[in-house]
Order: sequence, then C-alpha cells, then structure tokens
Amino acid sequence: MSAAAVEHPCDGEPESLLAVANRFAEQNPGCRVEIIGGVITVAPPPDGPHGRALTKIMRPFIAAGLDDGETEVIQGIGLWLPGGPEDYAIPDLSIVDADLDEHLIENNCYDPAVFRLVLEVTSSNYRSDLRNKVAAYSEAKIPVYVIVDRKHGRVHVLTEPMGGGYDSHEVYAPGQTVTLPESIGAPVTLDVDQLIRAGRRRS
Repeated sequence: MSAAAVEHPCDGEPESLLAVANRFAEQNPGCRVEIIGGVITVAPPPDGPHGRALTKIMRPFIAAGLDDGETEVIQGIGLWLPGGPEDYAIPDLSIVDADLDEHLIENNCYDPAVFRLVLEVTSSNYRSDLRNKVAAYSEAKIPVYVIVDRKHGRVHVLTEPMGGGYDSHEVYAPGQTVTLPESIGAPVTLDVDQLIRAGRRRS
C-alpha cells in the first residue's frame, strides 16, 4: 500500500480528501482506497492466495452461525474512523451487528459501534495492517482485531482497545489454534497452520 499524492485543482476550493480518495477509487478499479490518519492510501488488488486465505477464514465464522441472527459476516465493508474528519478503512472481513443498515454514516461507511471484529489478511501493505490500522481500529474501539500476517507466518489477535493501541496482543504460530472472544457472538476457533498455508502461493 502506498500513500498517494494529493493534487488540488488550480481554481476554486481545494478538493476534500474524501473527494480525492473517491476519484482515485474510480480511476483504479479493484484497488482499495482508504484514508487513515489523514493520509490517502491505495492498495493494489489482492492476489489469489489472499482471497483463498479469506475464504478459509470465513468458514468457521459462518459455521458458528455468525452470518445469521444478531450478526453478519461481511467482506470489504467501509468503517468510518474517528481519527480524522474524513478517515475510513475497508477491512478485509468484519463481524457486524445485523442492524448495520441503520448505522450508515457517510461514503458507504458505517459507525464503528456496530463492528464486533475486523480482520485483515496482509499483502504488500503489511506494515499498515500491523501499525497504522492497530492505532486506527483501537481508537475506533473495535473490540477484536485479527491479522493474518502472511509475510511472517503468524496470526495476531488484539483485544481490549485503548487509545492508540490494544491492551492485549497475542501472537500465534503454525501448529497453534486461536480461540476468539465469545463477545463476537459465538465461540470460534481458527487453525493457524491452515490459514498461513492458504495464504501462500502454490508451487
């Protein structure tokens, strides 16, 4: 993920960051455009292993019944962030309250209060997922943040948000299992080895 330069028109009022971000999104179909900490970032489309890992991750959430009833499992939904007047992120996967549609804020982004869990599968933007988004999601008081770190072969589970970070940060390696907090709506266990293998290119 790279920070994109912001160019303002010569005449009239300068464009807002949100307008610039939306223009970038229109000009780069398939790319993920976000504003985090007042900086526009543009990530290229994810590769096949990224998508494969995301599919593997969704299965236990759906099997636990989290896509029915009080919650939904949704990919690529906008999360409005409190860190700046126009900040927003688009997590790879989210567990949200079922009344999500009642909490639309702006620019197809929703109130962080309805997010029970956000999850990122790293790509070339792994530094953002491991640093910038940790601060952004904790400031938004997202209760559980999960990172499938494909570069380093680990899964991170962050809970107990407190301004600028999370009080609890557990790291799991292949061979271990991750039991997520039941506050997401149901007990869910993830197999770290399965997720890391799914996120690797097949030889």
